[in-house]
Amino acid sequence: MAPPKKGDVTAEESELLKVISEGNVQEAGRLLGSKNVRVNCLDQHGMTPLMHAAYKGKAEMCKLLLQHGADVNCNEHEHGYTALMFAGLSGSKEITRMILEAGAEIDVVNSVGRTAAQMAAFVGQHDCVTIINNFFSRERLDCYTKPQGLDKEAKLPVKLAGPLHKIIITTNLHPVAIVLMVKENPLLADVDALRKCYRVLDLIIEKCMKQREINEVLAMKMHYLSYIFQKCISFLKEHENKLDGLVKSLLKGRDTDGFPYYQEKFIRECIRKFPWCEATLLQQLVRTIAPVEIGNDPTALSVLTQTITGQIGFMDAEFCTACGKKEADKRCSICKTVIYCNQNCQKMHWFTHKKVCKKLKESREKHEAKEKSKQKGKQNTSETSVGEAETVPESTEYSSTIHPTSKDGSDSGDIGTGMIAEAKTPQEDLTTEKQSSHPVATCRAEE
Repeated sequence: MAPPKKGDVTAEESELLKVISEGNVQEAGRLLGSKNVRVNCLDQHGMTPLMHAAYKGKAEMCKLLLQHGADVNCNEHEHGYTALMFAGLSGSKEITRMILEAGAEIDVVNSVGRTAAQMAAFVGQHDCVTIINNFFSRERLDCYTKPQGLDKEAKLPVKLAGPLHKIIITTNLHPVAIVLMVKENPLLADVDALRKCYRVLDLIIEKCMKQREINEVLAMKMHYLSYIFQKCISFLKEHENKLDGLVKSLLKGRDTDGFPYYQEKFIRECIRKFPWCEATLLQQLVRTIAPVEIGNDPTALSVLTQTITGQIGFMDAEFCTACGKKEADKRCSICKTVIYCNQNCQKMHWFTHKKVCKKLKESREKHEAKEKSKQKGKQNTSETSVGEAETVPESTEYSSTIHPTSKDGSDSGDIGTGMIAEAKTPQEDLTTEKQSSHPVATCRAEE
């Protein structure tokens, strides 16, 4: 069959493009069953039905087209756009993940030299950027479930491939979230299983760094997961309460301000032990993190997450203090500054939060009183001031935990970061060069 030409569509194919825009899945299914309809037909701009469905955010339509053999890597579009690029532009996380799982190539660039992740970042669809940057196909992992070369047995048991893949593609890099994923899966919460998993991750790291197209970002993520797995092993072998002890250690905050001191040191040590010392990404991370005293912003977790996921919208989102889940919306009823995604996380974090909860409440109330007084003073001294517009709170050393923005006392700051450390922990193997440049994220929207 001759390849489709732009604009060369039959009447039924034109009808298919129309019903895709309308979201009529049943009618689209009927049309796709016709011999006169090609699933990869091109309109006058070179867009396939899958591109139209992805751009419109029609997930069920995309699923139907993929079932009928839609080509996810077609780039006959007049500007070189692919279905993955349109999925990223639409902001649909479901469609983006669906197209990636169907085999979409993430490194293809359009006519202006931008990848799908970069296009999504340009229009502010950072969740899609994160999914693209963290994607690792199941097929790439499955190859380790089969004996390679002279090996008599596979390096990874088939039963572990699924649970390990789920952790590899996770977009929540909070160490507690990863430990909980291990803890909640009986197949993974075993010393021998974790040992096999982290050894496979180490092989992937080596492959990323030795292949022709070096992938330092993926290598760093695999190293981070491998390091957490190894720490899980040590707790499983040495502690009676198994992984609960590791979770508590990662959550425990300083008595003075609640800052997770051990967690910060843990992530810094992980980065320091990245085996490829010459890696540009490692040097960028070190230059960003090393000069920062523990307790100040940016935290090691925020820098590492931004580097790996490509997210640049941290200030616009709120994360669970306990597990790092995005868009957490439940606050401590006492201090109203610490955020959680559910009651389980609140209970899990209470053992350490209760030590500083009242302090945070008092600090918030003082801050609110100061802001009200300042606002009232401005209204009294200026006849031209804008009616009842809110004033922006001035930055303080507690600015990341206390930012009242609404009448009901709710806050909008990040949780658990930004406190001033008592003393800087020496990092002998980290440079202390005073540079403030942040690591180059995989995808940036500077256009």
